[in-house]
Amino acid sequence: YATPTSEQDKLANELGEKMSISPILGQLLIHRGITTESAAKRFFRPQLSDLINPFLMKDMDMAVDRLNDAMGRKERIRVWGDYDVDGCTAVALVYKFLQQFYSNIDYYISDRYNEGYGLTKIGIDKAKVDGVKLIIILDCSLKAIESMLPYAKGLGIDIIVCDHHGIDPEEEVPEDVPVLNPLQAGDSYPFKYLCGCGVGFKFMQGFAKNNGISFSHLIPLLDFCAVAIAADIVPVTDENRILAFHGLKRLNQNPNVGLKAIIDICGLNGREITMSDIIYKIGPRINASGRMENGKKSVELLVEKNFDTALKMARNIDLYNEQRKGIDKQMTKEANDIVSRLDSQVHRSSIVLYNEKWKK
Repeated sequence: YATPTSEQDKLANELGEKMSISPILGQLLIHRGITTESAAKRFFRPQLSDLINPFLMKDMDMAVDRLNDAMGRKERIRVWGDYDVDGCTAVALVYKFLQQFYSNIDYYISDRYNEGYGLTKIGIDKAKVDGVKLIIILDCSLKAIESMLPYAKGLGIDIIVCDHHGIDPEEEVPEDVPVLNPLQAGDSYPFKYLCGCGVGFKFMQGFAKNNGISFSHLIPLLDFCAVAIAADIVPVTDENRILAFHGLKRLNQNPNVGLKAIIDICGLNGREITMSDIIYKIGPRINASGRMENGKKSVELLVEKNFDTALKMARNIDLYNEQRKGIDKQMTKEANDIVSRLDSQVHRSSIVLYNEKWKK
């Protein structure tokens, strides 16, 4: 917190008077770059109407056109994501939204241990066998998938990339593949800090806008955005603040069935859920599936429509989380035991240990 200048004091007092808040709160707003009454109102009362036009994002037209073509030709579509919270919620959001209008669609999460991260040969081969013509890949960096793009194309499978990881300015983005990522060179999208689920949401917002579908169809999926924003630790500012604010409202009032089941097994029922609850209780349980078995189990839970079934699935995922904690504790003990025997290394600034039996 910097010492305010006299000009900042004056602005803070003016903002305090206009908003009926204390000058100290006015000062805090100014330090966040919020200097006008309209900006302060947007900060305190985020409005869905202030969400940015999705078509400002580079390649959005191209991505929506390819999705429209796939649905028009009744092609099989696969929604593919990373195995962490951001990836699983992104897949659940896109799959649940499109399933309202199209039935020839499924989802896929690559296996952390058998396949690894990103677009994998094993996964592409499975898609080919299943007759998939379009893969929407979410929350996987371009660097991790670009080597597989020619292979997929050779099998007659098109890819739409939805991502939020940084792109090297020197890296060539393929021209024939729609890449939705506000961080890529030449992208005029004004907000650069969306999570993977947020980019998936913008894609669905663009698709809805293009097809005359009411925005109201997207509102029930905002709780996925809130979970991803909190768990992926992206800045809760601007557009993320709008999505998180309204997503938390859904999470507290009328969450998706799968999230309601997780809320129940976390012991969060009957109290107001905060971003901290997502980070420390909800998120780790969704993550545990990808770490212990396969992230697809988490997506199955997130898209489940029957609460009793979802509750059973949530209990299984809770067991994965307990197993993860147990393994983590054991690995830490083993590591500490090794360090305690390294007498000659005690003054080192850092020590790197390896054991092939330790889980990633």
